Amino acid sequence: MQTIDTLIHARWVIPIQPENTVFEHYSLAIHEGKIVGLLPTELAQLEYKSDNIIELHTHALTAGFVNAHTHSAMSLMRGVADDLPLMNWLENHIWKLESKWVSEEFVRDGADLAIAEMLRSGTTCFNDMYFFPEITAQQAIKHGIRASLGLIVIDFPSIWAQDSNEYIDKGIALHKELLQHELISTPFAPHAPYTVSNEPLTRINELAQDLKLPVHIHLHETAHEVETAFAQSGQRPIERLHALGLVNDSLIAVHATQLTDEDIALLADAGASIVHCPESNLKLASGFCPVSKCLDAGINVALGTDGAASNNDLDMLGEMRTAALIGKAVAQDAKAISAMTALKMATLNGAKALGLESQVGSLEIGKSADVIAIDLSDLETQPLYNPISQIVYAATRSQVSDVWVAGNQLLKSRHLTTFKMRELKEITDKWHARLAHS
Repeated sequence: MQTIDTLIHARWVIPIQPENTVFEHYSLAIHEGKIVGLLPTELAQLEYKSDNIIELHTHALTAGFVNAHTHSAMSLMRGVADDLPLMNWLENHIWKLESKWVSEEFVRDGADLAIAEMLRSGTTCFNDMYFFPEITAQQAIKHGIRASLGLIVIDFPSIWAQDSNEYIDKGIALHKELLQHELISTPFAPHAPYTVSNEPLTRINELAQDLKLPVHIHLHETAHEVETAFAQSGQRPIERLHALGLVNDSLIAVHATQLTDEDIALLADAGASIVHCPESNLKLASGFCPVSKCLDAGINVALGTDGAASNNDLDMLGEMRTAALIGKAVAQDAKAISAMTALKMATLNGAKALGLESQVGSLEIGKSADVIAIDLSDLETQPLYNPISQIVYAATRSQVSDVWVAGNQLLKSRHLTTFKMRELKEITDKWHARLAHS
């Protein structure tokens, strides 16, 4: 018998790849952070031994969720300016609060709150875009979660940098500093076409191609954005990015609620990815991403929560359900976004968008053991006919019982292993008192 670090026996294993596959009474063997075995439990008991055997007789194991777009530190602004359209929310409320309060301390504490929430809802990898990415990196490393930390760029000054060149230079330095951290990757993250001008976008494209890094950007989030850009330049934002060479297989286009058939064909031909953020788009009344059309065209569509300031949670289970239901309504086709499609968008498609599909996104031998367990024994998920459908359409984040990243258990029977919950709540209360009186 082979001695391994961890052996998990589960009622079901949903590997993501192949699609629509559910293994019953299966086990996952983990050693040195990798998946080394995926096999029937009766065989696993004969082939492996471990000092850490975990019995999950009412649970489904699947790949950890990849939250492909968020602003983690903005969790401290959850609910601070609700029920407003995007530009009013952003310009008259969020940017004002950020100019007053954003600091290394703010980002550290906000990232901790977000990481705790994400782990408790099954997210094992998140793609972030915010100031002080080096601080978010420290917290991600401290808590053992996988993170894709955007090297943010905007034209105007902030507490982190004074102009686009300084943003880019600091980002490149951080990229080099974090190269040796296995759980951390660093895409470029120009905020949006309306906040970043042509010269820095051109420089980012050249650097991204040279360093083989993705480019993560808000794109066609609202009709107002598209109409304003066209009125000012005669180009829609996607046309402008295309002219600058940025519409390619490195592009991660976030939101994409305003897409023509020509836009979809352009993104598909380029091999670009889209990150769909349905709940944030609904809350801000930003529009609907035509997900079914994009998938049919061959575009890789991932899922993100956006930040908790505009969602107001970081719950990928909720995001999957919303994406599936809205996708059906927009396409006027009940088959348009199946439960399996939504689950793949939340896992393997997100990994692919970030360039991490060889490491995470599915439970396959040789991949990192980024795994979650969902307890399906609750009354609310009974009776159970199809575990995939039950996870997408009925389960809630409170049923996520256990989470592993690279084989390390970060959530154990609903308890976070790297956080002191009382301390985290006290810190959050302190920030509430500050922001509530701003």
